[in-house]
Amino acid sequence: MLARRGVEHVVLNAKFHEKEAEIVAQAGKVGAVTIATNMAGRGTDILLGGNAEFMARKAMRQLEYDEEVIEEAIGFNEHVPEEVLEARKVFRDLLNKYEVETRAGHDEVVKLGGLHIIGTERHESRRIDNQLRGRAGRQGDPGSSQFFISFEDDLLRLFGSDRFRPMLEKLSGGDTEEAIEFGLVSKQIENAQKRVESRNYDIRLHVLQYDDVMNQQREIIYGQRRDVLEGGDMHDKIMEMRHTLITEAVDRHIADEGDRDTWDIAGLDEYLSRLCLDKGGVQAVYGELGDKTKANLVKAIEARSDRIYQQKEKMWTDANLDMREFERVALLGAVDRRWMDHIDAMDELRDGIGLRAYGQKNPIIEYKREGYDMFEEMVHLIQEDTLRRLYFTVLARPVERKQVAQPTSASHGEEEKKAPVKKTDKKVGPNDPCPCGSGKKYKKCCGRGE
Repeated sequence: MLARRGVEHVVLNAKFHEKEAEIVAQAGKVGAVTIATNMAGRGTDILLGGNAEFMARKAMRQLEYDEEVIEEAIGFNEHVPEEVLEARKVFRDLLNKYEVETRAGHDEVVKLGGLHIIGTERHESRRIDNQLRGRAGRQGDPGSSQFFISFEDDLLRLFGSDRFRPMLEKLSGGDTEEAIEFGLVSKQIENAQKRVESRNYDIRLHVLQYDDVMNQQREIIYGQRRDVLEGGDMHDKIMEMRHTLITEAVDRHIADEGDRDTWDIAGLDEYLSRLCLDKGGVQAVYGELGDKTKANLVKAIEARSDRIYQQKEKMWTDANLDMREFERVALLGAVDRRWMDHIDAMDELRDGIGLRAYGQKNPIIEYKREGYDMFEEMVHLIQEDTLRRLYFTVLARPVERKQVAQPTSASHGEEEKKAPVKKTDKKVGPNDPCPCGSGKKYKKCCGRGE
């Protein structure tokens, strides 16, 4: 629209981010029109009358100075090449020249009222509007701002009062082209912005509460990984895992300690034989146990499991391998694998947890409760995976490869390698005369099938 009316202007958007500072710096010149997004040009002040330094930079580029030389010329470093010293002198002369122009331009712009900001909409956040207003009236200079907003703007349409639009239509008298300026309008827009800000705050608060649950779990897992990666001794921790798993397994399979008929020894044996014992180990321990209590059963199972682990450790030592290092590798692998699965599961839980509100339940509380249960399950799986790998990893013996086929050679010694045969005949092209002498083209005669 400005171009059709012959108004000279510059457009500042993401396409010209390299020239962002230069465009904004010259937005204070007399008669300058700059179209910009509400966040464009941050970090650069708009000086009324223009920015002499940027004008001097532009002139030096037109004199074909390199960008690095220009940067050095602007500085005050004394230990620079002669080329930079000469460029610095040129820059000072240009700067003095343009400062005279900008000072005169500054006075003229001040007389006209300074920089004027025109906003074509109102942002959801008052902070953004204030940042845009703050472009005018900088460094003690005068300035002004004015914002326009339409009835159809999302801010008024979605968050404005239902009685607001009919009231405005009455005030305008049906003239849709005339601007309405009332303090009541600005107050209503500000109230709509407050409602949007309150809604966005609640959204961010909920996101923070969800993230806090994952952050607590992340700190625990990363602390454990850090201990492993720093080369700490994990043997005591793994033995503690083993004790926890055996105790939990005994509690699950022996619900009533007083009624031995309900003791599920076969199920306990099946579970622990896939974790840290040999097949039938629990039944053997149970048969040898004198005072059959849960505590004595746990101690006996741990003693048998410990003997098996010592045999494993001796096998590693005999192979000149470090069992402590393998413990760290097994634990780290289990943590990484289960933690990645847990992150995916927590994301899926979060996607659907909002539906709990329909059942009169707080989604945040439900997310924390179920997230805690899932984390406990993950820790349990990490312990199982670690023990299973430590107890059931088998060292494979290196295969000794023997030569079966013997190389043979002729009785008269090795033959010389034959050189590759090169074809000397020229290849017949499809449009060449056929070699058979028919007088036809090759593709119409003998080369028909190729």
